[in-house]
Amino acid sequence: MSFARRGSTVGGIPREAFRPSVVFLCIVALFVTSGWMTWAEFGNVRLDVFLFVVSGWLVSLCLHEYAHAVVAFAAGDRNVAHRGYLTLNPLKYSHPLLSIVLPVVVVLLGGIGLPGGAVWIDRHEIPGRLRHTLVSFAGPATNVIFALLLVIPFAVGVDVVAHHDFWAAVALLCFLQLTASVLNLLPVPGLDGGNIIQPWLSPQWKRGYDILAPYGFILLFALLWNDRLGGWFFDGVNAVGAAFGLPEWLRDDGFALIRFWD
Repeated sequence: MSFARRGSTVGGIPREAFRPSVVFLCIVALFVTSGWMTWAEFGNVRLDVFLFVVSGWLVSLCLHEYAHAVVAFAAGDRNVAHRGYLTLNPLKYSHPLLSIVLPVVVVLLGGIGLPGGAVWIDRHEIPGRLRHTLVSFAGPATNVIFALLLVIPFAVGVDVVAHHDFWAAVALLCFLQLTASVLNLLPVPGLDGGNIIQPWLSPQWKRGYDILAPYGFILLFALLWNDRLGGWFFDGVNAVGAAFGLPEWLRDDGFALIRFWD
């Protein structure tokens, strides 16, 4: 695809549509600052960890949705640029409550990286089943990359006793990315995992999928609420984390730290 530049436009779209928003840059600044404060044990460490984990999670949410949008733009949907999705501004999302507030609340209460429906893609502008699949896969792929990057220190054997609170926060962020990766790849109608396979379904299965898609979040909660299924989910995520060297006890310390009000 050609991104021909003319004057102050990129492919006929104002360059402002591609610049990171002030909101996103402020979230990144908070993430970096609170990370340094946690490392240096400056001020109220539990509040520092809270800000570090929450802002880090918000950064990953923004990049997750940005990945959907930028792949959709490359695949033919120029409307994502006009809607502001390429500015990484979470306030531009279709459902800020589902995309920002609810995932953060679930992180604080349950330590789960809940996926949120945010950017609206005009599927009619995107030709070909493979492109539709790539658009849906782009978001979960960012969570997988985040998880791999965050687990590297533990895989190489970093000293987690020194700067314990910082590494506990990193371990929790890594676990959140692992849970988000798995949840986003589950074949639940209406969520990324379901949307990955939806273009390849037969017309009959697509009709059933479209009926269930609006209730994807409810289906996901029902799966996690079930003791057996929820147990299998967490056992699986913990096994993956352990395979990469993520200490479960350190993750638990991070979760205890972010609940600074306890």
